[in-house]
Amino acid sequence: MKKEYEFVIVGAGPAGMSAALYASRAGLDTCIIEAGAPGGKLLKTYHIENYPGIKEMGGAELAMTMFDQALAFGADYVAGEVEKVDEDKTIHLKDGNTIKAKAVLFATGTKERMMNIPGEQEGIGKGVSYCAVCDGAFFRGRDVVVIGGGNSALEESIYLTQFVNKIYIVIRRDQFRAESKLQYDVEHNDKIEIIREHVPVKVLFDEIVKGIVIKNVKTGEEKTIECAGIFPYIGSDPLSEAVKDLGVTNEHGYVMVDRDMETSVKNLYAAGDIVDKQLRQVVTATGEGALVGQMAFRRVRE
Repeated sequence: MKKEYEFVIVGAGPAGMSAALYASRAGLDTCIIEAGAPGGKLLKTYHIENYPGIKEMGGAELAMTMFDQALAFGADYVAGEVEKVDEDKTIHLKDGNTIKAKAVLFATGTKERMMNIPGEQEGIGKGVSYCAVCDGAFFRGRDVVVIGGGNSALEESIYLTQFVNKIYIVIRRDQFRAESKLQYDVEHNDKIEIIREHVPVKVLFDEIVKGIVIKNVKTGEEKTIECAGIFPYIGSDPLSEAVKDLGVTNEHGYVMVDRDMETSVKNLYAAGDIVDKQLRQVVTATGEGALVGQMAFRRVRE
């Protein structure tokens, strides 16, 4: 492992891979550090149909295409977990190694939010899953519950219909937050039943998930849904622990940046879902990554 690079990217999601492509193509000595598999949220997305130029493609397929292109101009890839980024751009890895950089892009994204109800922790991996693409096939012919009314919840519900017997979508409000097309698709799918104005209160678990108890937000009345799988899609939280001591995050943990995607620490950039912004999509992440790749090139060469 090299100990010093001109440009280091923490996180190999769409933002990080786009930055690696632009920076290495411009001639920067570039490294991507990733704790898991490259691709970020793309790996948990069944298919992409709103990325310009691609009518439809599987999320994992798009991730690998981006990854191959990101490394095509000589960027290095390091598998490792970053514990801390110092103001002087020293990056501390969990295994004890450090890497020094002249410019850093922090693009670690977010993690799925948990329901924080009884039985959830015990049920993880035994019926509770946060990735329908990863685990959907395990519930072939069974009933499952999806919690949430945003794009992710509805997209993954549609994906699950190819495996399961029936899907219950449980939402807190009386209407979805998702795009109109997704709403239409779930509302006109015979395998999907929508339960509005309810919240989860308990996972029923006995060695494996047996069901879930939900509560009406208006009446307080509880009822049980028997199911083999539960997929919570109730939002996400930023993975910003490694930069929290630098004073670059807001009260919710998202990283604050200027129009050049730079934080208040010089030559420390952020892009993708980790950033405090309105729209978290693949297309916005790649655009931000491309901008950072160019900004880092200019700064380092200066």
